[in-house]
Amino acid sequence: MLDPRQKDYSKFNKAQKFLFMQKMLQQKEGALASALKRLFSLDDRTLRRYLSDFKEMELPIRTERCINEYGNRDRRIWIDASYQRSGVQISLLEWISLHFGRSLFNFLDGTNLSQDIDDALEKLSVLAGDSEQALTKDLDRKFMAVAENAKDHSSMTERIDDMLDALLQQKPAVAFYKKIGSPTRKYRLHPYTLLTYRQSLYLFAYDVDDGKIKTFALDRFDHFKPDRDGRFELPKDYHPNKMISDAFGIIGGTPVTVRLQFTKNTAPYIKERRWHHTQTIEPKPNGELSLSMNVALSAELKNWILGFGPEIRVLGPQGLKEEIKARHHKAAQQ
Repeated sequence: MLDPRQKDYSKFNKAQKFLFMQKMLQQKEGALASALKRLFSLDDRTLRRYLSDFKEMELPIRTERCINEYGNRDRRIWIDASYQRSGVQISLLEWISLHFGRSLFNFLDGTNLSQDIDDALEKLSVLAGDSEQALTKDLDRKFMAVAENAKDHSSMTERIDDMLDALLQQKPAVAFYKKIGSPTRKYRLHPYTLLTYRQSLYLFAYDVDDGKIKTFALDRFDHFKPDRDGRFELPKDYHPNKMISDAFGIIGGTPVTVRLQFTKNTAPYIKERRWHHTQTIEPKPNGELSLSMNVALSAELKNWILGFGPEIRVLGPQGLKEEIKARHHKAAQQ
């Protein structure tokens, strides 16, 4: 039997408190609400949240009013004896993989979505045995994801929550959106897919008035409000992969054959990566390398090409070749 007098539970993290509390509630006599708050250093709101988490896990939480040993009103809380524990077990390496994966979403810090991810990981973080607990120390120093010029989403918490609600419940939404260099415009949208790209959040949504699926950057919405009573059906032939099949990133369009030649200094780097699913690579006898792919001529592609400076030659199409040349010439003048 777990004796609450033999441990200082306030020093443990949330996941460990969660496990110890579950063990206490599974004892025949359960536990008093006042004792749980004292032992785990919880306020009323946090205790309610713990109990709500237990209920979401389908644990049969039972409560009854009572008078404690000090003559004060209290509540006895316990888990019904019919409950048989069947929780998901994860290994140490699985937990570390989840922790490392969480670091890829650091750009969401300050949002409810980020807090939900952290809460889920806390619930999964309890590992059996002190030796395994020791191995999880200093994970933030052993695993790291370098931020890639991330956008700040911390002020978008309510907007993200509304968008998640619309996505999951398939609710239409009214939105005001401002493209760079354009005035704010009202849209009637069916939100299809929330996606991440280069440390930012984007939305694939059907524009009801234009009859097309479009790409929206979340930080450019001035307003996003789901229709609480409405509902749309996700088309059976829709898949987000189709939206980016011709894109060099997330902005699609009419694909053309792009042919590029890289110097021998850059060729090893190009061979190391898969740049597009249509690519073909051909090494040259002089150590150079040619790359061909069928992609849309988006700003993403053009900026990528410009980033290689003198290490790349555009062989085709002719329009792209002339544009890159003109932009290099303008840059040199400045």
